[in-house]
Amino acid sequence: MREDAVVFLGPSLARDKAEQIVSARFLPPAAIGDVYRAALTQPSVIVIVDGYFEGVPAVWHKEILYAIDQGIDLHGCSSMGALRAAELKQAGMTGSGAVYDQYASGRLTDDDEVAVAHGDAETGYRSISDAMVNIRHGLETAQALGLVSQSAAEVLVRKAKELFYPERHWSAVLQAAEEIPEVPGIEAMALREFVMAGAPDLKAQDAIDTLTALAAGRLPKGPRFEGGFPRTQAWTEFVLHERAR
Repeated sequence: MREDAVVFLGPSLARDKAEQIVSARFLPPAAIGDVYRAALTQPSVIVIVDGYFEGVPAVWHKEILYAIDQGIDLHGCSSMGALRAAELKQAGMTGSGAVYDQYASGRLTDDDEVAVAHGDAETGYRSISDAMVNIRHGLETAQALGLVSQSAAEVLVRKAKELFYPERHWSAVLQAAEEIPEVPGIEAMALREFVMAGAPDLKAQDAIDTLTALAAGRLPKGPRFEGGFPRTQAWTEFVLHERAR
């Protein structure tokens, strides 16, 4: 039981599934100010799975550093959490999962790899597009299973990457597979059957593994933010704005 934990969760994993794994205070995807406000309640750990990318200002690096400076363990995975954990790994934020590993190693660098369009709270923040990192992983898995060739997988990854993230869907990838000459018809058919049977969801699996580790008390702890937290003018203005809210 980790009722002293705060988890920012959205489209990567359904909340009812998350609640079956760990007892925590689940909050919507993190936007700017949310981690700061969560830190004021002094939880022992904050896990960022999901966060906003567009339309709402994203969670600020500085508020994560503030939380770490307050002695709170900050951890990220799957989506915005994986991205921020990779960016702040030297400052004490830890990460886990395949998506985090790819950002931390430099294999992935673009925000749009994990961004998806999703519904609001009433829908449970349900995804209405497919994450590039999931499509990429699905095509690599299909290639490893011998369903598509390496050249076919690579051209389909490029086609998916060209799409704006709210317009990325497996259906568009499957349509491309059936239309472009680089993908033989038998491979396009095999890929469709693979996806229809349930393509792997890397973001969801990372969230499941991270929350399982949280429940067991096995999340890694990062080095403490050294040198003192710099309270810049920008930070002072941010805090004043948050207090005014």
